[in-house]
Amino acid sequence: MSDTVSPLASPFPALPQIAGVTPRVARAGYKDWGRCDLTYVTFDEGTAVAGVFTRNVCCSSEVEIGRDNLAQGSARALVVNAGNSNAFTGYRGREAVEQIMAQVAEHLGCTKEEVFVSSTGVIGVPLPKDKAREGLEKALVAQPCSWNEAAETIGTTDTFAKGATASAMIGETKVTISAIIKGSGMIAPDMATMLGYVFTDAAVSPAFLQECLSAANTRTFSCITVDSDTSTSDTVLAFATGKASNAPLVDANSPGADAFAAAIHDVCRQLAHLVVRDGEGANKFIAVSVSGAVSDESARKVGMAIANSPLVKTAIAGEDANWGRVVMAVGKAGEPADRDRLSIGFGGTWAARNGLPLADYDEAPVAAHLKGQDVTIEVDLGMGDGAATVWTCDLTHGYISINADYRS
Repeated sequence: MSDTVSPLASPFPALPQIAGVTPRVARAGYKDWGRCDLTYVTFDEGTAVAGVFTRNVCCSSEVEIGRDNLAQGSARALVVNAGNSNAFTGYRGREAVEQIMAQVAEHLGCTKEEVFVSSTGVIGVPLPKDKAREGLEKALVAQPCSWNEAAETIGTTDTFAKGATASAMIGETKVTISAIIKGSGMIAPDMATMLGYVFTDAAVSPAFLQECLSAANTRTFSCITVDSDTSTSDTVLAFATGKASNAPLVDANSPGADAFAAAIHDVCRQLAHLVVRDGEGANKFIAVSVSGAVSDESARKVGMAIANSPLVKTAIAGEDANWGRVVMAVGKAGEPADRDRLSIGFGGTWAARNGLPLADYDEAPVAAHLKGQDVTIEVDLGMGDGAATVWTCDLTHGYISINADYRS
């Protein structure tokens, strides 16, 4: 975790404990830092699991094995290592993951496929197996910790710990969700994001839990970007212990399924926004709302083209209402667009309509809007009914400084 806190930071919320979930932390010493860097979470028997992962083809062994482990649908433990991503490390990296899985499985008396491992940090350095073994030995007998401690432990360049919570009523039963995430840079997920973990006491089948998480991911984690770079390790896992003893949610037709799916979406949206608000060097949180596209997916792609544009992001950093850069980004997105139907605005004030600057455009309210921490860019393509909102942050000198010095 960084010593400098983002100006967009949010205080860590009071996350409820989830029955059947026990978090612990320890120090393995993966980097030369004076804090815990290993998070170990155990789950009672019968816990369902779902997940989404990066599509980066140079992904880590943790991602490859995690995808395979989802097939059996149950989980007993989660291990998260911070400071070393263990990606691009060949057989040595895979051996380290398998060693961790075997060590935990032996301790818990479960199968190794029920142990999920994530790692985050520098790419290209094999996870030291001796440190992994010794760190886990400490974690296995550590006292349970708070969600705040667990969230701080999984961070790398993060400047604040991130957590979210929501609840839903399933019949007469209240189910609770608590979640933590890390992420600050290398954020442009393609099916997943950073490292995020969602915990609930709901009784839900692995298949429906996967359906809910995948749907939420499409409209939250896959709609954020900090720097257009997709990590080798991006992972979001959801664990459902069933301890709330609600009528089990089997599919979308189960009573209460809509409420549960909405709560999962709410938590994922909160987490996604927190990651953007901790974007490396960020001073402004930017929402890009696109309407009038030929489809929702087309709108999302146009929005991401705008959100990933260095010229747009630096203009916002400079509080400059340079809407011509937004025009450029729309045009390069590779999606259906018509210059003469395009409209662009900032913070509810339209600067251009139907391909032309407005004759009575007053830049004063836009300039005032851009001075705030939360900025909105509106784009209407005038092509159809497709719409999407994506989120990003501005691009400042701070981003360059953080990443130029990252390995040191």
